[in-house]
Amino acid sequence: MLGWALTFLVIALIAAALGFGGIAGTSAGIAKILFLIFIVLFVVAMIARAVRGKPPV
Repeated sequence: MLGWALTFLVIALIAAALGFGGIAGTSAGIAKILFLIFIVLFVVAMIARAVRGKPPV
C-alpha cells in the first residue's frame, strides 16, 4: 500500500512539472488517501500484535 502511495506521489510530481494541474492534483489526493489508509492499517496491526501478547516491533 505504501508503494502505491509513493507511485501516485511520483506521478503527481511529474505531472506538476509538466504542467498537468488536474492530473497532478488528483494523483496527489490519491497518494494522501492511500498513505492515510496505510498508517491506519499499520497502527491497527501494531495494536492487534500487542493485544496478542507479542511485543511491538
